[in-house]
Amino acid sequence: MKQDLKKSYAFQAGIIKAMAHPTRLLILNSLKKKETCVCELRDLVGDDISTVSKHLLVLKNAGLVAARREGNWLHYRLTCPCVLDFTNCIKRVMK
Repeated sequence: MKQDLKKSYAFQAGIIKAMAHPTRLLILNSLKKKETCVCELRDLVGDDISTVSKHLLVLKNAGLVAARREGNWLHYRLTCPCVLDFTNCIKRVMK
């Protein structure tokens, strides 16, 4: 039982760790509004496409975003928008 609980907390910590980067928080909050092409995310973030893709891979591996291909581009969306409630809670702590 304790082992299952520790695994659950480790998984949760992995998700929080994936979110713990300013660029990734920017991407997540942008995806809250709509599914977005990686090219638009690149423009929003202001980094090269490979850097943005690495951030998206971290978010995807954590289960926070999903992608679909359209032509040469990938379009990303949030898998669970309520995860951003966590950032709203942090904003209240900051006040």
